[in-house]
Amino acid sequence: MIKFRQPIAILIAVAFFITVCMPAGVFAITVQEENELAEEFLQAVHQQYKIIKDPAIANYINKIGRRVVAELPQQPFTYHFYVIEQATYNAFAGPAGHIFVFSGLFEALDHEGELAALLAHEIAHASCRHISEMIESSKKTSLGTLAGVVAGILVGLGGASTVGSAITIGSMAAGESAALAYTREKEMQADQIGREYLQEAGYDLHSMLSLLKTIRSQEWFGTDQIPTYLRTHPATEDRLTYLNNTLSNKPAPTPKDSYAFERARTRVSALYGNPRESLRHFRQSVETHSDDSMAHYGYGLALERNGNPKAAIEHLEIAYHAYADDPYMTEDLGRVYFLNGDYENALKYLKKAAREVKNGPDSRLYLGRTQLAMGQMNAATETFTRLADAHPDYLPALYFLGKSYSEQGDPGNAHYYLGLYHLGKQDPKNAAFHFKQALKTITDSEKVKKIKGLLDKL
Repeated sequence: MIKFRQPIAILIAVAFFITVCMPAGVFAITVQEENELAEEFLQAVHQQYKIIKDPAIANYINKIGRRVVAELPQQPFTYHFYVIEQATYNAFAGPAGHIFVFSGLFEALDHEGELAALLAHEIAHASCRHISEMIESSKKTSLGTLAGVVAGILVGLGGASTVGSAITIGSMAAGESAALAYTREKEMQADQIGREYLQEAGYDLHSMLSLLKTIRSQEWFGTDQIPTYLRTHPATEDRLTYLNNTLSNKPAPTPKDSYAFERARTRVSALYGNPRESLRHFRQSVETHSDDSMAHYGYGLALERNGNPKAAIEHLEIAYHAYADDPYMTEDLGRVYFLNGDYENALKYLKKAAREVKNGPDSRLYLGRTQLAMGQMNAATETFTRLADAHPDYLPALYFLGKSYSEQGDPGNAHYYLGLYHLGKQDPKNAAFHFKQALKTITDSEKVKKIKGLLDKL
C-alpha cells in the first residue's frame, strides 16, 4: 500500500486540475489507493474553494451526473458532483469520481444538454482511470517540479492569470514538456468516450458541440483572457473540428427545455454570481420579458441578496404563483417574508417548505425562527430539535435551539446547546464556559456525563 504524506498528497491532489493520462490500466494506482487519496484531495479543494451546498443546485447537478453514470458499466467508485463558487470557466475531475464545475461556467451554459456533455467528458476521464494514471506518473516527478506545476495551476484556476501560466510553463520546461501533448491526446479520448456516454443518457451529440462553442466564444484577445477551461482542457480546436465534421449532415435539434436546469442556473447567477451584475441582469430581463416567471424569480433573489427583501416579495410572489409546487421557491418566499417581519405569511410558506425533505435544513431553520419570533416557544424548540437531530453538523440549529431554551427559562439546556454550537465553531473557550454553566442546572444524568466528557477533552 502506498503511504502518502499529507503535504505531498495535497500537491499531487491539486495537480489533477491538469488532466493527464495514459492508456487505461497502464501504471495506474489501485482503486483503494485512489479512494484514499480522494479524501485528501477533497480537503485540499475545500481549503482552496467554496463548494455551493444549495440543495436546488447540488441535487440537480448530481441528478444529471447520475443519469450519465447510470449508462456506464459497473464502476469501481461512487461518483459525486459539485459546483464551486467562483466566476471561472473551468471544470475538472478529481480522483475516485469527484467531479467539479465552477459556477462561472455553469452560469454560461445554455441548456441542460451542455451540462450533461460537460459532465460526460469529465466522467470519461474518471472512468478510464486517467486520474489514477496521473497520480502514478506524479509519483515519479520531482517534488520541485510538481510544486511549480501546482502553484501555477492554483493561480491559474483563480483567474487564468498570466503569472499562473508562466509558473506552469516554466515547470513543464523543467521536466514536464511531454505532459501537454499527452493531455491533448487524452482530451480527445475523453471526448470520444464522453460522446458515447452522452448519447446513451439520451442527449443529442450537438450538445457537446454547443458546449465547446460556448466555452470557445469566451476567448478574446490576449492569453490572460483565455478561459481556464481551454488551458486545462486543450485541443479545443481539434475537438470542434472533429465534431463539426461528424455532425455536418445532421441538423441540430432544438434543445429541450429543462425547468430544473433553468432554476439551478438562475440560482447560481442570482445567489452566487457577482451581486451587482446579477441584479442588473435580472432587472433587464424582467423589463424585457415581464411575463417570464423565472426572470422574476432571479430578480427577487438578487434583490434579497442586495439587501432589499421588501422589493423582492413582489417578484418572488410572481414566480411562486407560476410554480406553486416548487419547494425551493416556497422556501425562498417564506424566508423573504420572515426577513420582512411578516411572520404570518412566513409561517404559511415555511410550514409547507419544511415538509419537503430535499429542501435541506434552511427551510426548517427559518420555520423555527419564525415560530420563535411569534412567541410559539414549544413549537420552535420542537422544530430546532428535529433539525439538529436530522443535521447534527448544522450549527445554526444548535444556536437557535439554545436560544429557544433560553426564551423558555431553561438555562441548563440553553447553555448546553450553545456550548455545542461554540464547539462546532472551534471556539473552545466559549464552549467550556457554556458547558460549565449547563452543569449548574442540568439534572439529566446522560447529558451531564456527556458534558463532563466534552470538558475533559477541551
